[in-house]
Parts: sequence; structure tokens; C-alpha cells
Amino acid sequence: MAQVNPKPGFNLSRWALEHAALTRYLMVVLMLLGTAAYFQLGQDEDPPFAFRVMVVRVFWPGATAQQMAEQVTDRIEQTLQEVQGADRIRSYSKPGESLIVFELKDSTRASDVPNAWYTVRKRVGDMAGSLPAGVRGPFFNDDFGDVYGVIYALQADGFSNAEVKTFADDVRQQLLRVPDVNKVELFGAQDEKVFVEISQKRLAQLGLDMNQVLAQLNQQNAVESAGVVQTPLDTVQVRVAGQFNSLAQLRDMPIRGASGKLIRLSDIASVTRGYADPPQVRVRHQGQQVIALGVSMTKGGDIIALGKALRLTTQRIEGQLPAGLSLVQLQDQPRSVSRSVNEFVAVLIEAILIVLAVSFISLGLHRREGTPPWYRRYYIDMRPGLIVAITIPLVLAVTFIGMYYWGIGLHKISLGSLIIALGLLVDDAIIAVEMMVRKIEEGYDKVRAATFAYEITAIPMLTGTLITAAGFLPIGIARSVTGEYTFAIFAVTVLALVVSWLVSVYFVPYLGTLLLKAPAHLRHQPPLEGADLQALEALEVNAVHARTVRVNVVAHGTRAAEPHESFDSPFYHRFRSVLQWCLRFRWITIGATLLIFALGIVGMGRVQQQFFPDSSRPEILLDLWFPEGTSIVANDAVTQRVEKRLLAEQGIASVSAWIGSGVPRFYLPMDLVFAQSNVSQLIVIPKDLNEREAFRVRLPALMAQEFPEVRARIKLLPNGPPVAYPVQFRVVGPEPFALRERADEVKAVLRENSNMRGVNDNWNEFVKVLRLDVDQSKARVLGVTSQAIAQSSRTILSGSTIGQYREGDNQIDIVLRQPLDERAHLTDLSDAYLPSSSGQAIPMRQLVRPSLAWEPGVLWRENRDYAITVQGDIAEGLQGATVSGQLLPQLRALEARWADNGASAYRIDVAGAVAESSKGSASIVAGVPIMLFITFTLLMLQLHSFSRAMLVFLTGPLGIAGVAAALLLFNRPFGFVALLGVIALMGMIQRNSVILIDQIEQDRAAGIDAWDAIVESAVRRLRPIVLTAAAAVLAMIPLSRSVFWGPMAVAIMGGLVVATVLTLLALPAMYAAWFRVQRAPAATG
Repeated sequence: MAQVNPKPGFNLSRWALEHAALTRYLMVVLMLLGTAAYFQLGQDEDPPFAFRVMVVRVFWPGATAQQMAEQVTDRIEQTLQEVQGADRIRSYSKPGESLIVFELKDSTRASDVPNAWYTVRKRVGDMAGSLPAGVRGPFFNDDFGDVYGVIYALQADGFSNAEVKTFADDVRQQLLRVPDVNKVELFGAQDEKVFVEISQKRLAQLGLDMNQVLAQLNQQNAVESAGVVQTPLDTVQVRVAGQFNSLAQLRDMPIRGASGKLIRLSDIASVTRGYADPPQVRVRHQGQQVIALGVSMTKGGDIIALGKALRLTTQRIEGQLPAGLSLVQLQDQPRSVSRSVNEFVAVLIEAILIVLAVSFISLGLHRREGTPPWYRRYYIDMRPGLIVAITIPLVLAVTFIGMYYWGIGLHKISLGSLIIALGLLVDDAIIAVEMMVRKIEEGYDKVRAATFAYEITAIPMLTGTLITAAGFLPIGIARSVTGEYTFAIFAVTVLALVVSWLVSVYFVPYLGTLLLKAPAHLRHQPPLEGADLQALEALEVNAVHARTVRVNVVAHGTRAAEPHESFDSPFYHRFRSVLQWCLRFRWITIGATLLIFALGIVGMGRVQQQFFPDSSRPEILLDLWFPEGTSIVANDAVTQRVEKRLLAEQGIASVSAWIGSGVPRFYLPMDLVFAQSNVSQLIVIPKDLNEREAFRVRLPALMAQEFPEVRARIKLLPNGPPVAYPVQFRVVGPEPFALRERADEVKAVLRENSNMRGVNDNWNEFVKVLRLDVDQSKARVLGVTSQAIAQSSRTILSGSTIGQYREGDNQIDIVLRQPLDERAHLTDLSDAYLPSSSGQAIPMRQLVRPSLAWEPGVLWRENRDYAITVQGDIAEGLQGATVSGQLLPQLRALEARWADNGASAYRIDVAGAVAESSKGSASIVAGVPIMLFITFTLLMLQLHSFSRAMLVFLTGPLGIAGVAAALLLFNRPFGFVALLGVIALMGMIQRNSVILIDQIEQDRAAGIDAWDAIVESAVRRLRPIVLTAAAAVLAMIPLSRSVFWGPMAVAIMGGLVVATVLTLLALPAMYAAWFRVQRAPAATG
């Protein structure tokens, strides 16, 4: 006979009940602290992650793209390869310019990144002396983590660019004083210049040349030390006057002619004040040129609080601006984040209501005694569901405290994780409450029911909770950018799960003793004790249907426990029949399970693959690519036409354009476009998402028909780490011109595919070059060098900086150049004059023969190899991985033909979304063995049997068929986030399996026949398993509408539904087959 006394050992539920005052106190305090912590959490659009990217830029005026690649870029790349943690080095070389993008391995810790950048600066700086003479740089930029979430435009009517810049500097100063503002950057400001334009023809008449004028101006405006006078009492600095302090002084500067006569500069030159020519990066908003001010937030700040502070500040600033100046907001990340957070909170509340409905109905639905009318046949006892309802805010409150402690803010990853966790965190509470309700119905008093629930369910629940948490472990230990981006899924979910178990064994028993009531027929009777309780517990040991008895009142008025089957409804009878059929025909059941699993594997092959989906923000990014070598002036002219056309469209709220560069990073996962004269990027903001989708679909045709001179690309803001194109293939080889031919073949294959759109490559077109062929014999006779010709040509065409004109805290370059009418045409160079060794100026045409030629405009390299990336977008409704898979066989055949023709040095690598997804997935999959080891260890600790642990372990993948079916049914792609959900799903499935197997083992240990133990354990665990699965599945419904989380929610829902059915039917059959369980013959009387 079982013992009446509780099991020996520490019982946390009993301790909570014995210290009820402390339990109440902790409940109230944790609620208050959690509420306070929630409002202290930083809010942002995306989780922070370290950018492991640095850009090194070098200039060598006059060098060709190939000279830059071989003489400069390659040497720097060789040094970068030696930096510890180097992963990928890609670069482009243009005439006179080289840009190298250095990437660290994803496994590099964020805390180690600054040290790596220091090492790069030191090593590259040390080797800079070995670069060719005339190289300027290298210059370093590692500020890729700055997100200018708030961008303002300073619009002006009737003000010069210089005046607008002065006001912009004042606005910048005021914005920097706002709390949590880290940096304010100006975009679109044009540097002032002082132009000294001298006609070479006029100089030749006076016997002067450009170099003489240049030398005299430099000598006059130089800042030189004149020494220090040391007196017995003082140290006196000596200053020499003469530097230019005004344009009038510059105009009055005397120039000594060939005869020694002095001439004022204004007599031979035009001195004007202007702006950089050609223009620098320009910014326009609504077709008007503006200066943009980008505001970035300090790390860990609250973007919504920052937005409120900035609104107050800008309102004050607008009141101080003169008439004609206005401050307009281009980007408002605080509003986007506020809208996103509110949407997620609404989804969270919706999920909570769904979970509460499941809890109230499943735990409190009862059938009335007798035969009342159908509409009164059932009633709901709200008390059990109310306990679960109280645990939800309590668990969330403690989770918020943990998030605040570990620095996890509110963003789309953490908020989505809370919704995922919501369906799981009620599982333990439902199991504990369900056990208490059952024990009270059997006649236990509420305290004993609470402590009994701890004895029976606490450890299996803890094991199940830890197994579920272990399913998220690969996310937590992933060493990659994608792992860092999604880390909050692991942190928040595991924290909520562990907290939910603690709440279930500590606070739920206390709430149960307060709120639960005995059934009506037991309410006026004292609880079982003494012999009655001993009889009940004896029956629980010996009865076939253990722990399913009810208490009846016998005729003599004394109470005794009689076995009474509570699972005797028609539903349970049918379930028993199905289950017993599965046990009798166990091999058919197991075969059907394997078939379902195999169909799931096949189905997953038909699901489209995806890295991360596009975001639901309203912005449309429009990239305008012009032929390589296009001037920024020509770029600007076409871009203005595009802006005007877009603003004429109905439903477009605003258009902002960056000319000569991509827009700054106003959204963390953006892919940046570096400054180049042949590119513009526009931000088009429709009035709503419906208008966005409609306009996005028709915009490509509009651009192709009305602006065929540009290569336009339309894209939405992405989610997750940035990827340039959905389909990319990189052609790598040693020789640039042969590589171009191979890339053209690859491009042809891509263009033949009907699912590809806008196929292009990153080497673009060849550029025109005016080559000056020098008659070296004549040049040597006249004492003219090639360097002198190049310097004269540069001064004539582009101008030479001869110093700075200092005005307050501004330094304005003084540029010497020819008038426009002497440098506007290519033929003007032949009419220019060169200084000879005799001092006489000679026409350039006597020594130089100009000719037009073509040369590469840009040469990209990948890890020191020349590489051309062939890329493109895809048809609507398809994923990059799907189209890449279609193209790969043809490209591999093409690669094989190259090898057969002796060009084996050339290869094709997969790049783009497929490569990034593979890299991110590999980091997650690398953690799966650790997850499996921990899961199996937990199973061994709980079940103390290798066979039983292996049986539970094998149920993990059973949900794959449901995953495939759900994704195919709802036409959702299998992306990176969905992969995380499938891995975590294994833990959810094994949690239910371990509880069922543990129940079977308890019954067998109590002496129940193995067959009956299997059947009755499945019957008794049916309700909690279905309830917990229903809570998890139904809580995902609101999340399934999300663009980002939808595929993961759908995958978990489908997988959990199928896995729950298989757990209840196939797992018992597997158990019976593994342990060769046979039904005992019926007893004959």
C-alpha cells in the first residue's frame, strides 16, 4: 500500500505555501519591477550587431585601373591577408582610385573588432611607404555601424549654398545636444572654392606660364614659421603678414612678368568664389536641392524617446530659422519603430487572448449533471484558466527584468521571440493546474494537491523545459552575423521558458490553493485523510486506470475511494480503440510514420528557399546606374527628370535623391552604395503599403520605357544582413580581358532564363581615354618632360590647388585653372601651351598627338583574384535560391567546357543570397551536435535508460512532414528564420514525448501491465499534450501574418500539429515494438 506521507526531499511548492507572505510579496514586487523594466528597455528597429567590415581607400592620380590593381591594390590586399581573422577581401580599382573592402570572419567576437581595425591601420600604414610615388592614402573607414535613423533636410529659398551650410552647421550643433544623439552628419554640402581662372593665351603673350604663376601664389600665401624671439622675460612669436585674408588681397597680388614688370593678378585672371567643380554628392528632396542632416543614436538608446526629444528640438529650431529656410524630415525611424512595436504588442495581446481562451475552455469546461437543455449542458469554471492568466504577466515581467539586465532591447527579433515563447511558457502552468484540478476532484485537499503536482510533474516538466530550451541553443552559440542578428530568439525564449517553470512550481501552487475549488458534490465534505486517503493511494498503485479515480460517498456516510473511470466519454473510447489498433499493428503504424517522414523530406525539396524576406517598411529604393565614366553633371540631369516623373505619380508621398552616391545607412540591414559619379539612389515613399506594392510592380516598366539610358533597379528594404542581389555568380580568373569574355558567357546563360530580370555585371563598361602620345625626341630637345606635360594638362583641365583662403574657421581652397572656353572640349588641349627649358611657351600640339582609346573603367577583385560578379533580380513570386538552382547545372557545364578548352584557371562561384544563406545556416548547423548532446543527456538523466532516451530522441524529426505541408499549403518560403524554428521544433516535440514515456515508466513501476500502461498513459497524457500543443500552435496564428516571422510560425504550427498526432499514436507503437510489449491474455473466471 502506498504511503500517505509526501515523498521525502525538498518540495518547492510546499515551501511556497509555508511562506505564503513571502510568495505574495515576491509576486507583487516582480510584477512592479517587470513593469518598470519594460519601460526602461531600449527600443530600436533591429537588434544591434557588429559590422566586421572596413574600407581602405587609396588614390594615385594618373594611374590606369589596371595599374591601380597591380601596383597598389594587390600590395595592400597581400598585407590584409596577414591580419588575424581575415575572411574576405574584395576591391575595385578605377583610374586613379582603389577601394578595398576588408571583412573579418563572422566568428570574430564583437569585442575583438576594434583591435582588428587597429591592426589593419598599423600594418597597412607600415607598408604604405612601399607604394608608388604619388599615391595618396591609404584612408580608412570602419564606421559602418552608424545608422542615421533620423534624417532632416534643410531647404532654402533665396540663400546661397554657403549660407545654407552655415545654418546647417548651427542646426547640427543644436541636434548634438539632444540626449542619446551620437553623431550628426551633413550630406549634400558643397565645399566652397576660390577659382583663379587665367587664359594661357594671355600668359603666353606676357611671357608667363602657369607654373610661374602657381609658384608665386604659393610663396605669397604660405604659412611659415618666422622664428621666436627669446627675451629675459618672454618668448615672442614672430609672424610674417601677407597671407590672403580677402578676395581683394588675392586680386591685388602682384605677379612678376618675364621682363620683371609687376602685374596685378586681376589684370590677367578672373578671381571668383564658387563651389566644387565638378559638384560633390548632391541631395534633393521633392526636386529641390537641400543639405541633409543624418542623426545616429548612441548604442543601446531608445529610438522612440530620441524621436520625441528631436521633435521638441526641431520645433524650437524651426522657430529660429529665418524666412525662406525650413527643416523637413526625410526619414523618421522613431515613427517606424513605434508603429512596429505597437503592431507587435497588438499581436502579443492577440496571442495572449488566444492562449487564455484555450486555457479557460480546456481547463474549465465541464458537463452538468443530469440532462439539462443543450444550451446549458456545459459550463466553464473560470478559476483554473484564471491561474494560467495570472502566470502570463508574471512570467513576462520576470522576462523583462532579465532582458533589462542582459541589455536586450525591444526590437522585431525580441518581440517576435516573446510571442513564440508565449505559446510555450503556459505549458508548464497548464500541466501543473491540470494535475491540481484532477487531484482535487479525486478528493485531495488543495495543499496536498499542490504538493503532489510538484512531486509528480516538476522534474519531468523541468526536463521538458530544458529540452525545449536546448532546441534554441544553436541560435545562441552561432558564430556569425546572422547568429548575432537573431541571438535574441535564443536569449528571450530560453529566459521565458526557465522562468515559466519556476513560476509553475512556485507561484502556481499558491494561486491554486487560493482560487481552485472542489467539485460541487465534494464541496461540503472534508478532504480525504487517514484510511480514505490510504485507500485512494492504494488504488492508484493497483488500479489499471491509476490516477483517474473519483471519490464517491458510500451509503454508511463514511468515505472511501472507489475506482471510477473518468475517461469514459465516447471520444476517449474511440481514442483507446485507435491506440490499441496502432499497438496491435505496430509495424504498419511505424511504416506509415516512416512514409510520412519520407514525404516530408520530399516536400521540403519542393519548398522555395529564402535567406531573409523583405521588410514591410514603405520605402522603395531606386538605384540609377549610368555607364561607367558618366559625369556627375550628366547623372544629375537625368536624375532630375526621374524625380519629376516620380513626383507626378499618384500615391507618392515624397522623393529624395542622392546624386553621386547611395543614401546613407538609415536602416541597419541596408546594403550601402559607395560614392561614384555614375550612380544615384532615390528613396521613394508611397502613401501606404498597398500603394507601395502596386507602384513597385509597375515601376520597372515605367523606367525601361521612359528612361532607357539608365540601368534602373527597384528594391525594398531587406530584413537581416544585407545581400546585394538575390542571384549572383562570381566568375574568377587570372587575366582581366579573358575573364571579361568568360563573364559575358555567364551573362548570356542568365539572360536566357525567363525568371531572371535586369542581368548585369559589376565591371560595367570600358571608359574613354584621351591618350597623349609625346614625341620624346622633340621633348628632350626642348627640355620638356612627360611629368611636366601631365602637370600642365591637369592644371589646364582640372585646376591645381595653390593654397587655402582662410575665413574664420573655414579653409577654402584656391584653385588655379583655365577659363571654361579654353577647356570645354577635347580639342582645346592641343591649343594649350607648355613651358620649355628656354622659358618660352610652346604649343602642346608640337609635342603631343592626342588620340581616343578605351580601357577598363573598373576592375573588381576577390581575395587577390580578378572577379566579375554576374547578377540580377528575379521574377515576382520566386526566391533567389530557386532560380540559382535552375541556373547552376548550365553554369557547371559551361565551367567544364572551359576546363576542356584549357581554361581551367577560370571558375564560377555561387554568391549572393544563396552563399550568405549557406554561411548563416552553417553557423547554426554547427551548434546542432551540441544541442543533440545536451538533449540526449537530459533524456538520460530523466529516463535512466539508453533505450528509452533513444526512443524519445528519435521523435524529434517527426514534425518535418507537417513543416513541409504547411509551407507548401500557405506558399511560404523556407528561410533562415524558418530554419531556426524547425531546429527549435525538435525540442518542443521531444518535450511531449519525454512526458509520455515518463508516465508509462511510472505506471509500469507501479506494477501495471505494460500494455495497459501504454494505453492508459497515452489516454491520461492526451489532454495536457493536446492542450500545450494547441496553446503553442494557436499562439502562432497572429505571428503567421508577419512578413519576417510568418514562415517560422507556419513551420512550427504545421510541424507541431503532425508531431502531436504521431506522439500520441506512433510513439506508443514504437515503444511497444522496441520493448516487445504484448497484450496480456484476458483472465478467465
